[in-house]
Amino acid sequence: MALTGALTAPATAASTSLVISEAYVNGGSAGAAYTHKYVELQNRSGAPVDLAGYSLQYRAAGSSGPSTGVVALTGTIAPGGYFTFQGGSNGSNGQPVPGVDQTGAGINPGAAGGTLTLASTTSAVDPSQGQGVVDKLGWGTSNAPEGTAAAGNSVALSLSRRAAGDTDVNSADFSALAPTPDAVNGGVVDPPTDPPAPSDRTIAEIQGTSAASPLVGSTVTTRGVVTAAFPTGGFDGFYIQTGGPDTTPDASDGLFVHEPGFASTIGVGDSVEVQGVVKEFGSLTELDATTVTELAQPLAPVVPRTVVPGTDCALPGDGCLTGAALDAAREAHEGEAFLPSDPMTVTDAYDFGATSSSFFGEIGLAADSDIPLVTPTEVVDAQDTEGIAARTRYNTAHLVVLDDGSSATYWNTSNTAGAQDQPVPWLTKDHTVRVGAAVRFDQPVVLDYRFGWKLQPQRQVVGAPTGLVTFEQDRPAAPAPVGGDIRLATFNVLNYFTTLGGDVAGCSAYVDRDDNPIATRSCSGPNGPRGAWDLANFERQQAKIVNAINTMDADVVSLEELENSRTVDGADRDEAISTLVAALNRAAGSKRWAYVKSPSTLPATEDVIRTGFIYDPATVKPVDESVIYDGPAFDNARDPLAQLFMGRKSRSSQKFAVIVNHFKSKGSGVDDGTGQGNANPDRVAQATALASFANQFAADHGTDRVFLTGDFNAYSMEDPVQVLEAAGFESLESTDDADEESYSFGGTSGSLDHVFANVAARRLVTGVDVWEINANEPLYYQYSRYNYVGTDLYSTGPFAASDHNPEVVGLRLPAPGGSGSQ
Repeated sequence: MALTGALTAPATAASTSLVISEAYVNGGSAGAAYTHKYVELQNRSGAPVDLAGYSLQYRAAGSSGPSTGVVALTGTIAPGGYFTFQGGSNGSNGQPVPGVDQTGAGINPGAAGGTLTLASTTSAVDPSQGQGVVDKLGWGTSNAPEGTAAAGNSVALSLSRRAAGDTDVNSADFSALAPTPDAVNGGVVDPPTDPPAPSDRTIAEIQGTSAASPLVGSTVTTRGVVTAAFPTGGFDGFYIQTGGPDTTPDASDGLFVHEPGFASTIGVGDSVEVQGVVKEFGSLTELDATTVTELAQPLAPVVPRTVVPGTDCALPGDGCLTGAALDAAREAHEGEAFLPSDPMTVTDAYDFGATSSSFFGEIGLAADSDIPLVTPTEVVDAQDTEGIAARTRYNTAHLVVLDDGSSATYWNTSNTAGAQDQPVPWLTKDHTVRVGAAVRFDQPVVLDYRFGWKLQPQRQVVGAPTGLVTFEQDRPAAPAPVGGDIRLATFNVLNYFTTLGGDVAGCSAYVDRDDNPIATRSCSGPNGPRGAWDLANFERQQAKIVNAINTMDADVVSLEELENSRTVDGADRDEAISTLVAALNRAAGSKRWAYVKSPSTLPATEDVIRTGFIYDPATVKPVDESVIYDGPAFDNARDPLAQLFMGRKSRSSQKFAVIVNHFKSKGSGVDDGTGQGNANPDRVAQATALASFANQFAADHGTDRVFLTGDFNAYSMEDPVQVLEAAGFESLESTDDADEESYSFGGTSGSLDHVFANVAARRLVTGVDVWEINANEPLYYQYSRYNYVGTDLYSTGPFAASDHNPEVVGLRLPAPGGSGSQ
């Protein structure tokens, strides 16, 4: 039986016709979309409304009593039409507001909060009382909203009424969306005209062959099969698509229908007829429905496409579409269903903001690939500018963003977000989404454009996406076997500090969703701590690191990002590393670990973080005192630390040297324009100095076997790595899987961490594994995000103990007393 749902009239106390439909309150600010603030009104009735006797009013968030900004309105709004009032400005940034019908500097809303009132009088009214109030919008810190205040506006976003009705709850009726003033909406202003009769149009005719529909503002009727439905999550609507063969390859056969109240009986696979007004929501063509009718006779079924436009180009990427060409290829299929047949792999899961730095439930996928997208300078010589550009084009074309079927304001990383207590999409303690995981689509997804091209699932995802998408659960329980007699490893412990932020004056904290401090954010002094805020969080951090290192089961481990207690608080330089070793031994139940003590000769000044060595005293022993190389090239980095080791029961024939490093980061310093990040010249100088020091240290200590370990902050084809390789040090690649990398950033993977071996040391190597337990993991499993989101994700397991993956190398030492290299 056909089911027809007609939309209800606005639920306002003083008027069934006029509502505030949008407010942009950041006009003119740096980065603003428009030069002025504006308020848009809408006439939702079937008759024109004369604005004589009405006024627009504003009251600041901290004020009480009548509104202080009052402007009498003039003009007439046609049936279904819009009226744009331009107010004050914060500056001259942005574009002029289009379609302005009236101006008045007396309305100058504050971005942080306030109350706008549409009143049926030209006298000031008290928005808290209701008398004379036709409609009102309170946002942010407003003390007189309808229900609860709306939120999320910015220089790029306005507060827009998406609901067809008016529930008198601003937080429910308004969303923070791209601003769409009257002219963009296709609004109709003076003189009033009769609304046009609906016309029958196919979805392809509504979509047209360009970014915007040729029918914006028109009332149309169309039909299609429901391919996705979103009654929850803020989308408030569903997708429909024309079934059968595609006869309009240049125009999409899919369309989003915005209808917050669509009947619960309407679901994926149903055939419907929809009548409504064509609009552009940002850059998404949609139909704002007035009626939705379920058809008794099914339409032809939809056959999903299998290849996302632009993802079928090959390496090195010379023929890949980018920019406007890529947008145009995808625009022709906006709103259509896809069931990708080529392999897809997770390439970005760091903070679930693949097109931003906020938790919007987005996952970056590498299309037509069984590995993540690779950082260009990991595989292409950094001096090969054409090769780098081609690889970048390949990465751009093959990056596909999978969204969670909820609006941008529904989830974000802020621990004060409105949905902070709700369960998050994709993640649970037992279900993760990791970089490198294979992806299988169990149901079609829809290609749409919401602040970038996205694939939307058939419904909002909460928790594990059971029945929609399957992600390979590929956490490696332990490193792959590497053979040999002993194992050498490197591990970045991500600011392991025993000095706690909460114990140091002048430090501030990152807080959880209950405002409890978790990790140290910043300190007023240059040498403040960087790790956990208090003992409880330190223990959470330490538990993960201890679990990881003990599971790694190495014999010598070089460590990076340890607290240098000498610099931080004037304490023993080895305080942090000794604390870690004690915790490792407690967990192991024996004296499994010892640490290499700091040398007697120390640099005059050092960074707040340092490197170090721990080792298994049952299998290896340090020979002689460690040495810190205090060369001028490392004045802005951590000084290399060198130590000679040998097997516990062996003779001098088994000696080998290990030098642990932490080069200058890419985050600051001179950009030499080579695409290798900031401070590349500094890292080149450090690599040059390190090679010289390594050879001298080996000669001074009677061995020719030298390993260089640590975080070099340089990908495998960048200048610093090439300097070391030219000096005779080979970067050891994983023998378990050559595609394993140590780091993931911005949706691509590469290795900043390395173990280098000179020729003599290379002869000892039996195997190599990059244990992908950290860089591949979402940020939200780290101790520093404890209680940040509505799903408890913390565990003491090794995963997300840091943000760099450790590397393990198997070594077979010569037989004691035998011949061989010294």
